[in-house]
Amino acid sequence: MKKIFIPIVALTMLLTSCNEDYLDPTKPSQELVFGTREGVIGAANGLQLLWSVDRTSPVYNTITGNGFTTKELRLLNAGNVDEGELSVGGGVLSTKNQVVNNLWSQCLVIKSESQKVIDNVGVLTSDTEKASILVHASIFKAMALTTLVQYFQSVPLKTAKNATFDSRADVLAEAIKILKQAEPLLDKATGVTGLVTSINYKNTVYALLARTYLMTGDYDNAITYAGMVDLSVKSVFAFDQISANPIAYISITTNNVFQPVDLTLGLPAALAPSNSDGRLNFYIKPGSNPTVATGFFDSNTKSIPLYLPGEMILIKAESYARKDNLPQALIELNKVLTKTAGADTYGIGANLPPYAGAVTKPAILTEIYRNRCIEMYMSSLKLEDSRRFDRPAAGTAGAERNRNWYPYPDSERNNNTNTPADPAI
Repeated sequence: MKKIFIPIVALTMLLTSCNEDYLDPTKPSQELVFGTREGVIGAANGLQLLWSVDRTSPVYNTITGNGFTTKELRLLNAGNVDEGELSVGGGVLSTKNQVVNNLWSQCLVIKSESQKVIDNVGVLTSDTEKASILVHASIFKAMALTTLVQYFQSVPLKTAKNATFDSRADVLAEAIKILKQAEPLLDKATGVTGLVTSINYKNTVYALLARTYLMTGDYDNAITYAGMVDLSVKSVFAFDQISANPIAYISITTNNVFQPVDLTLGLPAALAPSNSDGRLNFYIKPGSNPTVATGFFDSNTKSIPLYLPGEMILIKAESYARKDNLPQALIELNKVLTKTAGADTYGIGANLPPYAGAVTKPAILTEIYRNRCIEMYMSSLKLEDSRRFDRPAAGTAGAERNRNWYPYPDSERNNNTNTPADPAI
């Protein structure tokens, strides 16, 4: 990611003296920032930095939280207390956990800041600029919402004091609404001078719609939008030595916090990848023992995709299977199983024979889940998948995840009387 200027929206400093409030005179007001073209574009740039850079970002905290909760990762250093709590899960995961707190608070901040950008695009005079900024902010707002409901049972849609919490269904519906409102603008959203991004807007909106429709159980729309994604086009968060890949520099290249658990990728023996699965050498450094991550995480400057081609194919496979169209599900599943590294835009290829198991809905769905876990390793989507495929839950025999949902952080509960009760696990 290139170095960019981001105007900082002023915060009110509440200095109680003679019942007067004082503003920090060194910072511009929110009205000043969002009242100019440069301010709106700077705020849009800020969304990507908030999402992808450093230890507070959703990129770091979703990959880390999901990875420990679903047993993809192993802890290297007991001094990393928050990651240690996640690795144990259950009742050990506290409401003070900083990974969980950052995931929650940063997504809520991005949701709010995205809406401010959307509300203020009127200062832009070019239709292309308006379309690009609207689509850009809509992507981040939708991602913030869909990320939150993968980890928390309910989420407040409104930004307000003591906001009420909304159901998972309502939050997903809102994310779809946001993305659908952006869809008619995609052909005009061709970029803005000063907006630094490596996101392909059209394909990302289609991919996020496919992912979210799958989460809602709308399989027809999931198939439609997954099929609209151009699998040869990359859409990524790009990094450089200044704004570095947070998984790489915090953990993998420094060998500090975590590494892959082992060659099972955290799957039970019956579902673990075979030694001949080409994806192992993509995600795990060949010959490393203990295992070391490669893939998108072994360099501070490596990009992280917003979605993978294999995810889109497997969305179609799963949707067809859940609609009881097993022949078509197998066609899509076999595209992933037989795909070579050279045929994938990121170089991810299983290079395996076609599926030869039982042609039953449960068996095919299990194979689809297995391939999602391997194809999309360390993508932060496995916890959602584990629940959707009804894999052994936390607290049950053979549990494949150590939490089903995360507790609400103290930072929310202490400031919002409408915060729901925490789930037991």
